[in-house]
Amino acid sequence: MRIDPASHMQPAGTVLPPNDTCELLARRLRTDTQGEVLFDDGSRGRYATDASIYQITPVGAFVPTNERDIATAIDIARDLKVPVLARGGGTSQCGQTTGAALVIDNSKHFRKVLEVNVEEGTATVEPGLVLDHLNAQLKPHGLWYPVDVSTSAQATLGGMAGNNSCGSRSIAYGNMVHNVLGASAWLSSGELVEFGPLGQLGARAAGIAQFVHGLAQEHRDAMAQHWPKVMRRVAGYNLDIFDNQSEKPYTADGSVNLAHLLIGAEGTLAYTRSLKLKLAPLPRAKVLGIVNFPTFHAAMDAAQHIVKLGPTAVELVDRTMIELSLANPAFKPTVETALIGKPAAILLVEFSGADKAALLPQLKRLVELMGDLGLPGSVVEMADDARQKNLWEVRKAGLNIMMSLKGDGKPVSFIEDCAVPLEHLAEYTDALTEVFAKYGSRGTWYAHASVGTLHVRPILDMRADGAAKMRAIAEEASALVRKYKGAFSGEHGDGLCRGEWIEWQFGPAINEAFRAIKRQLDPIGLFNPGKIIDPPRMDDGALFRFAPPTAPKPYRRIELKPVLDWSGWNVNADPVTELTTAPGTGGDSTGGLAKAVEMCNNNGHCRKFDAGTMCPSYRVTRDEQHLTRGRANTLRLALSGQLGADAFTSEAMHETMDLCVGCKGCKRDCPTGVDMAKMKIEFLDHYKKRHGHTLKDKLVAYMPDYAHRASRMPWLLNLRNRVPGAAWLGEKMLGFSAKRSLPEWRTDTFWRAKDAVAAGLFSDQASVLAAAARGEKVAVLFVDTFNGTFESENVFAAARVLHAAGYALHTVEKGGGHHCCGRTFLASGMVDEAKIRAGALIDALLPLAQAGVPIVGLEPSCLLTLRDETLVMGFGDKAQVVAKQALLFEEFLARERKAGRFELALKPATAPILLHGHCHQKAFGAVSPIMEVLKLIPGAEPELIESSCCGMAGSFGYEASHFEVSMQMAEASLLPAIRARPDAIVVADGTSCRHQIGDGAQREAVHVAVLLARHMVL
Repeated sequence: MRIDPASHMQPAGTVLPPNDTCELLARRLRTDTQGEVLFDDGSRGRYATDASIYQITPVGAFVPTNERDIATAIDIARDLKVPVLARGGGTSQCGQTTGAALVIDNSKHFRKVLEVNVEEGTATVEPGLVLDHLNAQLKPHGLWYPVDVSTSAQATLGGMAGNNSCGSRSIAYGNMVHNVLGASAWLSSGELVEFGPLGQLGARAAGIAQFVHGLAQEHRDAMAQHWPKVMRRVAGYNLDIFDNQSEKPYTADGSVNLAHLLIGAEGTLAYTRSLKLKLAPLPRAKVLGIVNFPTFHAAMDAAQHIVKLGPTAVELVDRTMIELSLANPAFKPTVETALIGKPAAILLVEFSGADKAALLPQLKRLVELMGDLGLPGSVVEMADDARQKNLWEVRKAGLNIMMSLKGDGKPVSFIEDCAVPLEHLAEYTDALTEVFAKYGSRGTWYAHASVGTLHVRPILDMRADGAAKMRAIAEEASALVRKYKGAFSGEHGDGLCRGEWIEWQFGPAINEAFRAIKRQLDPIGLFNPGKIIDPPRMDDGALFRFAPPTAPKPYRRIELKPVLDWSGWNVNADPVTELTTAPGTGGDSTGGLAKAVEMCNNNGHCRKFDAGTMCPSYRVTRDEQHLTRGRANTLRLALSGQLGADAFTSEAMHETMDLCVGCKGCKRDCPTGVDMAKMKIEFLDHYKKRHGHTLKDKLVAYMPDYAHRASRMPWLLNLRNRVPGAAWLGEKMLGFSAKRSLPEWRTDTFWRAKDAVAAGLFSDQASVLAAAARGEKVAVLFVDTFNGTFESENVFAAARVLHAAGYALHTVEKGGGHHCCGRTFLASGMVDEAKIRAGALIDALLPLAQAGVPIVGLEPSCLLTLRDETLVMGFGDKAQVVAKQALLFEEFLARERKAGRFELALKPATAPILLHGHCHQKAFGAVSPIMEVLKLIPGAEPELIESSCCGMAGSFGYEASHFEVSMQMAEASLLPAIRARPDAIVVADGTSCRHQIGDGAQREAVHVAVLLARHMVL
C-alpha cells in the first residue's frame, strides 16, 4: 500500500505527506530514538481509528520509551513538516485521535505517578496513565481522582485532559478542567513550558497568558451573548478562563490557571508531558436508589426534582439499554436486582458521604419524593456496596452495550452529549425523539440526567444513507439546543463530528479568537490539525470507517467462504424496532464473518487490567497489535481489501493473530460480542490451507487419534523429559520449548484401567436410559483426551463422587478408546477434521441428551466446545440438544445441590484453598459454581485468585516461540499468588493450568473432583 501525495483540496489532517517524506521520517526515528517505529500497513491501519465512525490512515505510529524520544520525534516531525497526534487509549468518540499524522502512543511507557502529595491532595502524573490505575494507587491514602468517566479502565489522563472529560459525578466534582492544577507540555517549537497559576508562570507562559487575556477582553460582549452557560460545555478552547462563563467556575477562588487553556484542546495546542491533578477525599460510604419509571418522559421530568436532594450522581438507563443488558449473561443478574417490573427507564441516584447510616435517610427522602411525584413503590433501595459496584459497572458499559446491535445499522455518535438546562430536559428529549422518527430511526438514551447531558445515538447505516441522515438530524438537533440554551458538545469533545459546529455555537468572532490561540501556541499547525480549527465536514464520507458508495473508495468486503457458521451475524436490523432479519440474509460476501468482526467499534474495553480474562497477551505486551481491538481492526481491514490481496491469509495477519490464546475472555467481556477466539479458528484454517501444517501442528492436532497407541509405550515417549539434550533437540526439530516439561505418558489410561479400578461405577447406555426414564439420578461422564490419557485419577475421582451421591454413570467410547470434541484440531487450524470428531461425539451423545441425561465433563476447554464451537459447525439442531445438556462437573454439582438432589458426606478442610479459574470457565460464567462446590467441604473458605490466563492455553505455552510470553502471563498474578500461600491447596480444573502451576511454582494443583474425593467420608 503506497501513501498518496498530499492534496490541497482536502482539509488539514486528512491528507498524508508525500511518500519520500514519510519514509525519511521513519528512518530518522529509527536512527535517532529508542522507540518503536511502526510504519507497516497493519500498524497504520490499527492506529487509523478510534471509537468514532471515522478512519484516517496515519503516517505511522511511534511508541516512545522516554521523554527524549518524544522531544526528538517532535523535532523531526517539525523539520519534515509532518503533523503530530498524541494518543492515549484511543477511545475518543468523535474522531479526535485519528488523522494523517505521526501518531505518538503514550499508553505503553508513560504511565507513572510521578508524585503524590497527600497533605495538599495533589498528584502529578504522566499522560499515558489510566484513570483506574491512578485511583488504585491513591486508595490507600483515602484519596481519588473524581472525574470518573465510564471508560475509567481504559482512559488515560492525557486523553481525558485533551477531551475535558466529565463523568457520572460531575454534578459534585465538576469536569476535568475543574480538577487540573498544572501541566507541563512541549510546544511545536520544541520549548517545554510549565502551565499553571498566573503568578507562577515563566516568561513564555506569561506571554501566552497575556495574549489570551487580551482576546478575552476583546470578545467580552460576544462571549456574554454566545457562550453556553452550562457546566457541560467542552467545545472550542477555554477562552473563558479570563472571563468565566460556566455555571461552575474553573477555580474555587476565581483565579486564573493557564493550564486550563490546554484542557479540552484535543492535543492541538501542545504535547502534554505531565499533569498536576487536584484530588478529592475518597467517599467512605455510598447508597444507591434506583427509581423505576413507567415512561421515559417521567424519568426526564423527575431529574430536576431529584437533584435538589443533593445526590452525587443521577444516571439514566433506558428500556433499550435494559433489554440489551438483560441479554448479556455478564450483566443480566446485576440488572435484575435494579428492576421493579418492566420499567421504561430507570434513574440511578447515588448519595455519598462519610457514614452510611447518615445516608439512609436521604434514600428515604428519595422514596418520599417519588411518592409526591405520583410514583410510590418505584424505588429499589441499595445500600450494599458490592451490589452498587456491580450496577455501576453495567452503567459504565452502557455506551458499548448500545453497540452490540447486529446488522450494518449502528447507534452513531454525533449529537449524543448535547447539554441542556435540567428544566428543559424532558421537552428536549421528546422533541429529539420526534426528529429521529422523522428520519426513520430511534435513539437509545442513557447517562448524566443530573447535569442535563444525555447520551443518545440514533441508529444509522453509515454504509448507505447514514451520512445524509446524520447531517439532517444534527441540524435539527442544533436548533433544539439553541432553543433551550444548551451546549452542542457537552462531554465527548469536538473532533471530526462536531468540529464544524464550533463556529455555529460561538459565532465567527469567537471562532477567529480560537484560531488566534492556535496560531499563538502552534503557529506551524504541527499538532493534530483539522481539529477545532479548520475541521472537515462531519459527513465527509471519505473519512468514514465504512465509506459509503458515493465515497472515492467505498467500503467493500472480499469474497470468502467461511468454515464456521457466521450466519447469525449476517443480518440486517430495523433501525426503529431493532428486529433483525433471518440469519444469512445480510448480504455479507464473507458469510457473516466480516459483520462479526465489524462489531468491534474500538471502544477499547479490552485495554483493561482488572479482574477478568480479556486480553492476556495485551496485558503482557501492551501492544495495540496484541489487543482484541487491534486484531479485529486488522481482520476488518483485510476482509475489506484495505491491506491488499490475500491479506487475510498473510504472514502479517498470522503475526497479528499469533498471541491470541483463545481464552474467550472477549466472548464474555466485550460489550459488543467480539469473539476473537472463534475468529482465530476461522483465520487459522484459511491460513494453514494456504501455507500448510507443520509437524508440530499435526502432533498436537492428532493426539486424540494416536493417544491410545502411544500410551502403550510411555517409556519411549517420556525419554524427551528425561534424557539430557532430548528437550533441546525436540525444540529444534518440533518447536516445543526445551524449558517446558511435556505431559507424562502412562499405560494406565482411564480406558484401560476402567474395568479394574472403577468396577461397578459405570453402566451401559441402555441401563442409564432406563434409569433416566424412571426419574433416577443419572449422568454421562464425558472423558476427554487429556484427563483420560494423562490424569485418569481425575476421572476416577469424579466417578467416585457421583457414584457416592447416587448417580448411575455412563461413558461414550469407540473402539476401546474415546470420542474427541475436536479441540486440538481447532487449535491447529484443521476445522474439517474437527468437524469429523465432534460430529461423531455429538451422534454418540444425542440419544442420551434427548432423554435428558446430563453430560458432565472435567476439562473446561473440551466440555465447553459442546456449548460453543459445535454450534457453528453445521450440525443443526442435534448440536443444540447436546449443548443444552452439557455441564462442567462443578456446574452439575451446583445445579443438583440447588435442586436438592446432591448430598455427600465430606470431611472438614485441613488447609486453605486457592482456586484458579480456567479462562473458558470464566468466559461461560462457570467459576462461581466451583466456589459453591468447594464450600461443600466443611470449614472450607476458598479464595479465588484474581488472575487472567495462566499462559498455557492448550499447546500455546509449550511452544518455544511463546514460552516467554506464556511465563509473563503466569507471573502477572497467578504464580505470585500461589507462592504467597505455600500452605494452601491449589485447585485448577484446566489440564494446562495445572501444568503451568507445576512448572512455574513447583506446586501440585488438583481438579475439584480430586479434592472432593479426598474429603469423602468413606
